[in-house]
Amino acid sequence: MSSEESKKLDDNDDDQALVTFKDLGVTDVLCETCETLKWKNPTKIQKEAIPVALQGKDIIGLAETGSGKTGAFAIPILQALLENPQRYFALILTPTRELAFQISEQIEALGSSIGVKCAVIVGGMDMMAQSLMLAKKPHIIIATPGRLVDHLENTKGFSLRNLKVLVMDEADRILNMDFEEEVDKILKVIPRERRTFLFSATMTKKVQKLHRASLVDPVRVEVSTKFQTVEQLQQYYIFIPVKYKDVYLVHILNEMAGNSFMVFMATCNGTVRVALLLRNLGLDAIPLHGQMTQNKRLASLNKFKSKSRSILISTDVSSRGLDIPHVDVVINFDMPTHSKDYIHRVGRTARAGRSGKAITLVTQYDIELYQRIEQLIGKKLPLYQVEDDEVMCLQERVSEAQRLAKMNMKDMGDKKGKRDLDDDEEGAMGVRKKNIGRHKSNKSKKFKKK
Repeated sequence: MSSEESKKLDDNDDDQALVTFKDLGVTDVLCETCETLKWKNPTKIQKEAIPVALQGKDIIGLAETGSGKTGAFAIPILQALLENPQRYFALILTPTRELAFQISEQIEALGSSIGVKCAVIVGGMDMMAQSLMLAKKPHIIIATPGRLVDHLENTKGFSLRNLKVLVMDEADRILNMDFEEEVDKILKVIPRERRTFLFSATMTKKVQKLHRASLVDPVRVEVSTKFQTVEQLQQYYIFIPVKYKDVYLVHILNEMAGNSFMVFMATCNGTVRVALLLRNLGLDAIPLHGQMTQNKRLASLNKFKSKSRSILISTDVSSRGLDIPHVDVVINFDMPTHSKDYIHRVGRTARAGRSGKAITLVTQYDIELYQRIEQLIGKKLPLYQVEDDEVMCLQERVSEAQRLAKMNMKDMGDKKGKRDLDDDEEGAMGVRKKNIGRHKSNKSKKFKKK
């Protein structure tokens, strides 16, 4: 990397308000669309990356979550497409399916006036339907690496030999999820003469290796060198015995009723258990985890986005990249095992200048992990104040809900005696509707007897 330029931004840029997209060299058509989407001024990463990208250079962008990275690569791609319209023009690789759909939505909104066509190619969806989408030759493909390799190997007539732009969004996460082999395969079948934008929240050794292999003389755009959380975010911790975790969670949700919550769990099973527990207490919770089918994951997300559910119980599948504007409170029910994941989780709230709260439940087994997080963000968090006596008043009701949740889980796991869940619950829990029709008549007879 002989002449790598390095651009660092001053955190207190006073002239931020004065810079417009037009000043960065963005064409009038896209400026108008930005205005319609209420993107008044470019964010820091956009101010640095867009002019460089418009000059046709490779970019390595380091930016914290919620910094407007999608716009930083989407606008230059759309502008290049306007100048040189071509099918299979750009490929955007993302680590998760949800992020792929979100990027597609943003690009389609930005490119609505110029008629851009996108295809989302991710796992969990029908390969045949995706092959038909690819046969229509979209301008931009947004994909997860695994499924894209499947199509490159198995779909007749599909090749990326004429690709002009490759984007790797959340590159650190793509590589952490063991997609290295797939990324290598993709790099082998796309042209060397292309532009590459690599965006990552952290500069890991794997990302450095990838950047050496795939970028030519890149410009480095850096928004934050240290790990940080935004100033508008109020962060707290609460120290509790592990056996009372559920009770404290219910107390916090009750105390802050009226807000929307994202509760992060360590396991898929945990998300379903807590969602059932909260439902049994009359709270409208919905789970989101990696073992749900893609349609159910999207259904859960859409219910939360449309505010028909106010509590989303999720694994780290949704801790990165997802832009849900109205998340008021993030609760870390289980501590993240990687301290950096804490930054991404709490980055779901206090986005785009709004304020937000993050509360982390710390048990006697989490102290070391918690200390690592404090070390990473460089500050001691205040204790979240609760009246313990008030919390323990809920103990009895929560125990009963735990018992019911356990039974519900057993019913759901037991294929033969599966409970007849209503559609909403069925979709939310990610339970597949197999053999349900067969059980309905039997169930109704049983209920009549009772």
